[in-house]
Amino acid sequence: MSQPIALFDDISHLTDHEKPSNNNTSEKDYLAGLSFLKSYRGSLPTFNAYRREVERFLQWSSLICKQTIINTSRENIETYIRFCQSPPTSWVGQHHVPRFILKEGKRQPNPKWRPFVKRPPKSQQQADPSNTKQNQLSASAISDTFAILSSFFNFLIQENVLGHNPVAQVRQKSQFVTQQQGPAIVRRLSELQWAYLGDAAEALATLEPNTHERSLFIIRCLYSMYLRISELTCSARWAPTMSHFFQDQDGLWWFRTLGKGNKQRDIAVSDTMLQSLKRYRHFLGLNDLPNIDDYHPLIPKFRGSGGITNTSSIRRIVQVCYDAAIEKLAQDGFHDEARQMRAATVHWLRHTGISDDVKHRPREHVRDDAGHGSSAITDRYIDIEKRERHASAKKKRLHED
Repeated sequence: MSQPIALFDDISHLTDHEKPSNNNTSEKDYLAGLSFLKSYRGSLPTFNAYRREVERFLQWSSLICKQTIINTSRENIETYIRFCQSPPTSWVGQHHVPRFILKEGKRQPNPKWRPFVKRPPKSQQQADPSNTKQNQLSASAISDTFAILSSFFNFLIQENVLGHNPVAQVRQKSQFVTQQQGPAIVRRLSELQWAYLGDAAEALATLEPNTHERSLFIIRCLYSMYLRISELTCSARWAPTMSHFFQDQDGLWWFRTLGKGNKQRDIAVSDTMLQSLKRYRHFLGLNDLPNIDDYHPLIPKFRGSGGITNTSSIRRIVQVCYDAAIEKLAQDGFHDEARQMRAATVHWLRHTGISDDVKHRPREHVRDDAGHGSSAITDRYIDIEKRERHASAKKKRLHED
């Protein structure tokens, strides 16, 4: 089986990028994919998701199916989805790496890149290459593949490249996607885990303020304002500064951010979050609260100027605090809580903040602060009915005494 190589570069290098000469994809297929992706340059997350799916499909078509996309049939789509459900080990990487690297003054495909990335669980040191089940995509990932490929083929129809959409002809998509009854599980910290994390971050900030005052502020932003990790980092479309904390004409404090789909939203800032901001600004040598022209980066780099641009840096910062909390939980005898917390990611802090607040805030308020598209999404975080359902079943008997 031929080794796939990256086709499409980052969004900032897409305009003048040429098809890699050592790739088997036809020139016509490559240009069709490139033209489709260019129409999504306005949103980085959308572009990245669409690039991933289109790139995988074009590579499969040329390397596995040995045909061009103009000949794609319904049967091809079904075969491709099965391929994605359990891709071969040679197509799967354990780490995200750049698609292209600079070599001899020219951007070239990175030989370490793979179309699929399946990291081992955080509780494991590394993945088992022989375990093909470890490579399987989730049901939601398969659903995304269907949706994005359908958009791609609709685009090709509009461009008069194809006369039909083979994805739309797949009648029983349910055979590929497991349907879950009831709301999806929300990954979040327990009350005990969150308490230990908060204490651990506070202790680290007191012990090593030059390193961990920033860590403490990051964790409080992620939890209290339900921020996504991308909303704390700088990119071509968004650079958070101190001025994004602002006071309205009623004297109320808000935080303005840019979320999914380039949607701007204002988040209500609590009194405790405002105190956290003051503490952080004192550490940075700034006055209590920012003015509208305070363009200091919200999360500055340790070295160099400007704000943090790499989400991996935020993950590493938070992980240090997670590790400290896990160690303390184990020391205090909470071994199950410590073990479960090893699977926690940065995004769990957003889920935890929403879940805790929806217990006592109107769900519409939480919805708008979180940037949810509908109240139905916010309702996933309400687990009161689930607790009551379990309580009513807890003492069921197998037989009457």
